[in-house]
This record gives sequence, C-alpha cells and structure tokens, in this order.
Amino acid sequence: MRSIMSHARALYKVPPASNDHLAAVRVALSVAVPTLVLLAAGHPELTLYAVFGALTGMYGRNESHQLRLKHQAQATAILLAGVSIGTFLSIANIHFWSLVAVEAVFAGAGSLFADKVQLRPNGPFFGILALGTCSAVPVTIPFFEPLLVFAASAAFSMLVGFAGWLRYRTWERGANRDVPAPDRQWRQAAGIHAARYALAVGAAGSAGVLSGLGHLHWAMAAAAVPLAGADMPSRLHRGIHRIVGTFLGLAIVAVVLFPGPLSPLQYFPGHAQVILAVVVIVCQFPTELFMARHYGWAMVFFTPVILLMTQMAAPANPAVLIVERGAETFIGAVIGIAVAVLVQGRRAAPAAATPADAAPDPK
Repeated sequence: MRSIMSHARALYKVPPASNDHLAAVRVALSVAVPTLVLLAAGHPELTLYAVFGALTGMYGRNESHQLRLKHQAQATAILLAGVSIGTFLSIANIHFWSLVAVEAVFAGAGSLFADKVQLRPNGPFFGILALGTCSAVPVTIPFFEPLLVFAASAAFSMLVGFAGWLRYRTWERGANRDVPAPDRQWRQAAGIHAARYALAVGAAGSAGVLSGLGHLHWAMAAAAVPLAGADMPSRLHRGIHRIVGTFLGLAIVAVVLFPGPLSPLQYFPGHAQVILAVVVIVCQFPTELFMARHYGWAMVFFTPVILLMTQMAAPANPAVLIVERGAETFIGAVIGIAVAVLVQGRRAAPAAATPADAAPDPK
C-alpha cells in the first residue's frame, strides 16, 4: 500500500526548478526557426525531420558550452541513425515484423552507445522514436532530402547551444566529458541493459502487430521509456508517467484537431499547417521545461508535439490517431515495466548526476 501511495504522490509532486527555463528556451528556439523556415518555403510536411534534428538541443543542458557541443554531437549520431533507418524503411515500404526486428536491434545497439558515451537524457529513446516515426511517414522525395533537413536543424540546434560561448570565449584543449572507462563489469551490465531494451522493444512491437493497430512504433517507443530509470522505483514512475502524461496530452490534441469552439483551426480556415506548426513550437517549451523535473508533465506537452508534426507529414483521421496513440502507449509502457521488473541486473550507466550534470548551467 505504501508503495502504491508513493507512486501516486510522484504523479503530482514536481521538484523545484534548476535553470530549466534556459534549456527550454534553447530547445524551443531550435524547433521554432527550422519549422518557420519550412513553412515559409512551403514544405510543412518536412517539419517532422526538423523537429527530430532540433531534439539535439535536449542533450548536455547543464554542461559547459564546449562539453555540451561534444555531447550534442554524440546525440546527433543516434538521432541521425534513427531518422536514416526509418526513412529508408519507409521508402522501401518495410513494415510490421521487419520493422519490429530492425527497431529491436537498433534499441539494443543504441543502448550500448548511449551507455558508453553517457547520454543525458538517458538511453536511446529519441533515436528509437525517430526510427519508428520516420518509418511510418510516406516519403515521396529523394532519400537525402529529409536527411538534409534533419542535419541543418541539428546543426542549428548545436549552434544555439554553443552561442553562449560568445560571452565567455573559453576553450580548454583536450577537454572531454566525464565518462568512466569501460571495464569487464561495465560490459556485462551494459550487455544486460541492451538485452533489456531489445526485449522490451521487440515484445512491444510484436504486441502492436498482433493488436492490429496501425502505429506499432508508438508501442515500441513507450516500452523503452521505463528502462531509462536509474532504479526500480524510477522505472515504475517513468512508465506510469508515460501513460498518464500521454493520456492528458491526447486531450490537448483532441481540442486542437476536433471541430469545436476551443480548436484554433476553426478560426483560421485554410491555414491548418501553420496553426499546427505554431502549436508544436509552443508545446516544445514546456516539454523541455519539465523533462528533467517531472516526466509526466513533459509528456503532456510532448504528446501534441509528436502527433501534430506527424499529422502535418501524413494527415490521418484524428479519432483513429488519438485512440491508437493511447492504446499503443499503454501496451508499450506496461511491457516496458514488466521487462524492467523481470530482467534484473545492475545498470551500466546509472542516471545519477555526473559532475557535469550537477554543475550549474554557465549560460
């Protein structure tokens, strides 16, 4: 009973802020500029790739400018891999069981990479999300064009993250992020953790295929969420937060997409893409504002970001979109929690703050 109450309290208890608004402004700016450029150029359907590039800005939030640049370059590698593989699968029209196999392997490999370089946020989640989302969006342009959009957006995001250097202008030759050297114990733990990711993502994808729902990649992404926790309580919290936060976020999506007096689409007929893009930009700020403090609240705003940019790229029935997002998220999160409970082992890269994470943001 005490354990249940602790999980319930974690749903509404928000830790105090720690310069979160600075990181939120960086990420919101990184999303806003590429998105507005694409709107001006008449290509709102490419916003999806720009947003994934902009997510580079979520990494290294409390590091010095020099180390943040290296951290974000490492994050770009896993995001680029996810976008590239997902786009290729879409062009090749590869779905269902083949997608499950590819994404499960990617999740395991991504876990090893994320643990080795100590990515913060933890784990390969955003790479997994990018792969699945891009695989579900039809591509009618050459393969390299979405990748160019992603690369330009990621480069701009890294530039925003490094802009504060203009004030301090310090550069330490040979400076590296504080990442422990791998040893035998680390390799064993990293292998177990990677297997955990592959198992959870593979099982969630299989359940998504068998369920007959059309967005099984959402189940696979949700299954990866609990595994980023440092210990069992935090893994359970993340899984629960994913479900509750997503359901609340779906209410925002419903307000925006369904006809009604609260929908902004009703007041600007003929400008749906512009309105959706503005909502995506606005929601990205609170997403990053709460990402490090309360995962559930972050998901309330991140859910509209993902669904609305998907709707811009490949319009679908809003009712189907919302129902399938809710169902797939629940399936995936439950499977992720189950794998976290059943597959025990010491984490290779605990989520406790490293010296760089604990240091004040120099901006």
